[in-house]
Amino acid sequence: MVQLSFTLLPAILLALRVAAGPVLINESPITLDISRRFNFAGGSVVQSDLARINALKNRSTMKNGLNARDVISETVVNQAVNYIATVGVGSPATSYDLVVDTGSSNTWIGAGKNYVVTSTSTQTSSRVSVTYGSGSFSGTEYTDQVTLAPGLVIPKQSIGVASNSSGFADGTDGILGLGPVDLTAGTLSTGEPIPTVTDNLFSQGTITGDLFAIYFQPTTTDEDANGSIAFGGIDSTKFTGEIAYTPVTSTSPASQYWGIDQEVTYGTTNILASTAGIVDTGSTLIHLATDAFNQYKDATGGVLDATTGLLTITATQYAALQNLNFIIGGVTYALTPNAQIWPRSLNTAIGGSAGSIYLVVIDLGSPSGQGLDFINGYAFLERFYSVHDMGNNRIGLATTPFTDATTN
Repeated sequence: MVQLSFTLLPAILLALRVAAGPVLINESPITLDISRRFNFAGGSVVQSDLARINALKNRSTMKNGLNARDVISETVVNQAVNYIATVGVGSPATSYDLVVDTGSSNTWIGAGKNYVVTSTSTQTSSRVSVTYGSGSFSGTEYTDQVTLAPGLVIPKQSIGVASNSSGFADGTDGILGLGPVDLTAGTLSTGEPIPTVTDNLFSQGTITGDLFAIYFQPTTTDEDANGSIAFGGIDSTKFTGEIAYTPVTSTSPASQYWGIDQEVTYGTTNILASTAGIVDTGSTLIHLATDAFNQYKDATGGVLDATTGLLTITATQYAALQNLNFIIGGVTYALTPNAQIWPRSLNTAIGGSAGSIYLVVIDLGSPSGQGLDFINGYAFLERFYSVHDMGNNRIGLATTPFTDATTN
């Protein structure tokens, strides 16, 4: 261990960075639109999310010294809900519909539409592969021009070009990886990490802040352009109040992702003591450690529905629901009763009954104290604006005009 004298100054600097205000740019950040798209051909929302959780946990196990072949493989199921960005690759650019994923960091194409080689394409000698739980791919590394939006052009971005892929919906061409760069380590045959699209935008001077911010709004249609990503700054038109920041957790394995520490209460009852978990666009639902989930289930009176895998409640129980509170960095982010239920107009899309009320909180599948005790998925993020600040190793959250919406 290094001596205290060598660590004191960095610790002070880190504290000052975390306490600092939001990173702003003088001009409006450049944004990339996101659309929500349903696909239930191969699995349910719950199956998809649970497969993803197992992959996240397995990935951290591999980082701790186990070979990939030592990890039990998971059954691949189609992703039930995708959040899609249309991205251009090459010159002239070919458009690809990519899943927006903050829980992984590789950007790749070829699951649906084939890669089109142009004058900006350069094949390397490296192989690349990633397993997601709800899908996987393997193929060849190229560098190419990637256009996220007008003004967001990356001349030589490393991309994977899939020769094999599974578990991805028709019309989905790959993934836009927005996780921490360390998640790319080991995915390339050389073993070297791969700079993410955000890393390259910042290092090349295209954006002035080493961050991106994600905005969703609740929607009750099965395909809707209901979100955006702002690169390099924050979009003040998308949130209300102030952005509060919290450092990325130091607790593993959540620390390998966009991980935070939080406490959860149902009403005034504490159901999860302060612990580590992640914020993740690739998960549809909200996952709580088994002990916390059981307390939530008992408090709400929810009954597990065998068809959807979600808790279902009666209209009387819905009327009695209390806020589900996420306490992060001393700030409380309250999910209202309406925010805790699946959009009722989309019940049949998940195999449910049109007249039922389903809760979006499910069992993580492991007790608390494991270092990854919750996942704040899309159901959380569609109510709160999130800032992913690589430069300061922190996450910011703020309310939006839809935090208290009764959309569902």
